[in-house]
Amino acid sequence: MGRFTEIRDLLNSYEKDFIKFYEKGNKSAGTRVRKEMNELRRKAQDIRKEIQDIKQKAKEAEGGTPPAPPM
Repeated sequence: MGRFTEIRDLLNSYEKDFIKFYEKGNKSAGTRVRKEMNELRRKAQDIRKEIQDIKQKAKEAEGGTPPAPPM
C-alpha cells in the first residue's frame, strides 16, 4: 500500500492551497493547485506504468506471451 499512501500524502499536502483558492479566492494558490494537479497526474501515470509492467512480468512468468524481441 506504499503507492496509495504516497498519493494520499501528496493530496493532503495540497489541502492548504485548495482552501486558499476555493474558499478565499487567492489566485496565487490557484496557480499552485494547477501545478500540484499536474504533479499528481504525472505520479498517477507512473503508477499506471508500474502496474502494467508488473502485470506483464507476471504474465511472462506464467508462460504467457513471450517477451518482445529487442529492437
